[in-house]
Amino acid sequence: MTMDPITHTLTGAALSRAGLRQTTPLATAALVAGANAPDIDGLIYLTGAGYQALALRRGWTHGPLAVALLPFAVAGLVLAYDRWLRRRRSPEQPPARWWPLLLLSFLGVLTHPVLDWLNTYGIRLLMPFSRQWFYGDALFIVDPWVWLLLGGALFLTGRARLQTTLAWALLGGLLTLLVLTAPIPVAAKVVWSAGLAALAAARGMAARTRRQPSLRFVQVAVVLAALYILGMIGASAAARRQVRHALPHLPVERVMVAPTPANPFMGEVVVATPTAYHLGAFHWLGTPRLRLSGDTIPLRPSGHDQVIAAAAADPDARAYLTWSRFPFFQVQESADGYTVFIGDARYTAMGRAGELSGIRVRVGRDLRPIEDRGTAASRAR
Repeated sequence: MTMDPITHTLTGAALSRAGLRQTTPLATAALVAGANAPDIDGLIYLTGAGYQALALRRGWTHGPLAVALLPFAVAGLVLAYDRWLRRRRSPEQPPARWWPLLLLSFLGVLTHPVLDWLNTYGIRLLMPFSRQWFYGDALFIVDPWVWLLLGGALFLTGRARLQTTLAWALLGGLLTLLVLTAPIPVAAKVVWSAGLAALAAARGMAARTRRQPSLRFVQVAVVLAALYILGMIGASAAARRQVRHALPHLPVERVMVAPTPANPFMGEVVVATPTAYHLGAFHWLGTPRLRLSGDTIPLRPSGHDQVIAAAAADPDARAYLTWSRFPFFQVQESADGYTVFIGDARYTAMGRAGELSGIRVRVGRDLRPIEDRGTAASRAR
């Protein structure tokens, strides 16, 4: 799970449209490719790595070495395209310039870990020098308001070609289908629909008057998106402080207030204590703001330390624990041994499924893992 590629692509394209595309031909290609380049580690899923991919994602290709080296690869590919394809087909076109392409590629690559840091999945910003995970807990994995700001600005300032208009209509339709069918507040669906309607009306008016919005419109949209993100970062930090303040009776060690889709006024809460995770919700507009659900997840059952250690030695379990932020263990005894479920309270609390929700490991009476040749999905809850 990562910040969605639509957001990364819109970020690169918006920076280009805001004025950076004037620096060199193919500036947009460098920014957009750079903004998506660190996700090259996602190719690991094509190998069927399953849980092993969790231990590899958002590591090397998102760390400082990648930020330093990937721009050279991106700029080199863009320059190769320019010399071997673009200019051969159109010799009259001015050539792309190496140094501007490199700097733009660097900027594009740099936006990627910054955006990925914003959600609850986490990112190892210092890999390979440190394996520490960092979490922004500010934006949900997909944020329609960033889409609306950046995508809307690009839509209004783009060329009025039939192919471009159809492409925007297709993208807008798909995103609207996602928003309208998602389990988000009705108010968010209304605001999204009204925003799209306003963009369509503005585009129609610009076509009739033949007055296209200036690039300053995109610059304002980029600034507004940045202010929105900064506001969400600040709100997340403030919410964590308020949660701690509201629970003086608990020995709180860590707090997560996870953003919820399309609702900047609410977050899902995980409070970590030495023995359990306490789940709840935080509502900025509610009274009281913090409401614990009463659900708690014990970190581990007593008396099963050796069984848990044996399960944690399983290769897939080690990979899952490498990624896990709020791990917990549940043990079920059977005639031939034990079944150990290893989960993460981030995604159990939110009802996630698949590999993120956890892994089951079977352990025999001799404390040796029982070979499980099932797929990663079959081992998840």
